[in-house]
Amino acid sequence: MTRIKTYLSAVAVVMGLAWSTGAQAQVLRDADYNSVGRIAGNGLVRDAHQRSIGSFEADGTVKDKAGVTRGRISKLEIFDAAGTRVGYIKTDGTVCDGESRVLGTINLNDGKVTNVDHKVLGFARGIRVDWIACYYFFDFFTPGK
Repeated sequence: MTRIKTYLSAVAVVMGLAWSTGAQAQVLRDADYNSVGRIAGNGLVRDAHQRSIGSFEADGTVKDKAGVTRGRISKLEIFDAAGTRVGYIKTDGTVCDGESRVLGTINLNDGKVTNVDHKVLGFARGIRVDWIACYYFFDFFTPGK
């Protein structure tokens, strides 16, 4: 009986850790490592002042702060609101535009985001790579775009 209780306790702890890690917001940083926002595990995107600036929906839809659809993500491909493929992410973290031109790279180990000239754009560790690409490369959350 003690063995079963120990096993159940271990399972409960592991599930709790998995839930808390996924539910926590991950910080978006600029090139100087200053916080510029957060993306929560549920897809809510906030700026540095904790104001909502958009969201990633469970079905792949990307919305701005007004709830207007800005695009969609499907299998590491990124589409604009009209359904045109505007980019994709290769399995090594290379981000390309819709015409297969390299825009930059997301380092899959440390979350460093660089442009095609290797200039650091920011850091986004622990965030889905397609969400990082939408934030740093495709301006889905930039006001007026």
